[in-house]
Amino acid sequence: MLNEKTMVVDALTGVNGELTRFGEMIPQTENMELKQCLKQLRNECEMSQEKLYQVAREKSYYVPAEKASQQEIDHVKSILTHPVMK
Repeated sequence: MLNEKTMVVDALTGVNGELTRFGEMIPQTENMELKQCLKQLRNECEMSQEKLYQVAREKSYYVPAEKASQQEIDHVKSILTHPVMK
């Protein structure tokens, strides 16, 4: 029998996978009605993810990484705003 921690972690893994697939499908969809439907489903999925993460944090099933330092933030920003020269 699965314990609560395993169930929460498995649910989070599944929701995260769904969000990845929505991110792949939405930009490739040309039918605007379908695109809107997928966006709505993605938004609902994101709300579920937030609730699951809240439960996981409250029960210490998930411990977020340390906050990035300003130096780390600046480094990532510089990488993302200055394309690599080829």
